[in-house]
Amino acid sequence: MGADLPSGAKSPGRLYLVPNTLDLGTFGDAAVPDLQEVLPLGALRVAAGLSHWVVENARSARALLKRINAVVPLAQPLQSLSMTELPRPVKGGGKPVDKTPWRELLSPALAGHDIGLLSEAGLPAVADPGARLVLEAHACGVPVWPLSGPSSLILAVAASGLNGQSFAFVGYLPTDSATRAVKLRELEAHSRRLQQTQLLIETPYRNAALLDGLLATLAPQTWLNISCGLTLAGGFSQTRRIAQWRESDTRLPADRPAVFSFLAG
Repeated sequence: MGADLPSGAKSPGRLYLVPNTLDLGTFGDAAVPDLQEVLPLGALRVAAGLSHWVVENARSARALLKRINAVVPLAQPLQSLSMTELPRPVKGGGKPVDKTPWRELLSPALAGHDIGLLSEAGLPAVADPGARLVLEAHACGVPVWPLSGPSSLILAVAASGLNGQSFAFVGYLPTDSATRAVKLRELEAHSRRLQQTQLLIETPYRNAALLDGLLATLAPQTWLNISCGLTLAGGFSQTRRIAQWRESDTRLPADRPAVFSFLAG
């Protein structure tokens, strides 16, 4: 149950989880798909009507809203919108002390206004720091309303042909090759025992390094899917055994996100 509202207080606004495209707006006009081919019109209409935002990146959020405005005019000028960035997650390992005033980020909703939560790509709160704000919304009694849109992880699982009944998102692996190899062996053993698909991502410029690590470490019979640039022109999804990948000359772009999924054979 959410927190009880004081007597006479306004009902809170909604926290809308607004989907984004998967192109990050960085691949040139030829590669950027038509917005209405990726995002539902209903989601665009909701986004166009919002005046309060919490976003992962203000620059990319404004870029998306400009694209939305060309389809559904914004209810307010872009420069007049309230936009707050989520805190950046602390890197380097360990569990940091969270001093973020999450409730303050929800203050417009607690005052009765709807808020949009926006990630840099795909669905907010999935593989991005927005999940903590969603949890706080539940604690504060702010209704959470997810809108339909693309998720690179779910699209990759669907396109892979691997086990879609049991899969786990592992996120980023260590960049040190030896440490990464140890982790990969652990994940492969886990995948073999549970027949569970393992999903990994990497910063695009390190796509090749991760692929090299996968090919050097995983067993020849393990299935590996690479889904790169999904929903973009030139995007692809291919599944092969590790032995087959080793025989191919696969070169991944360093400027497009990829999802790597494997299932031990």
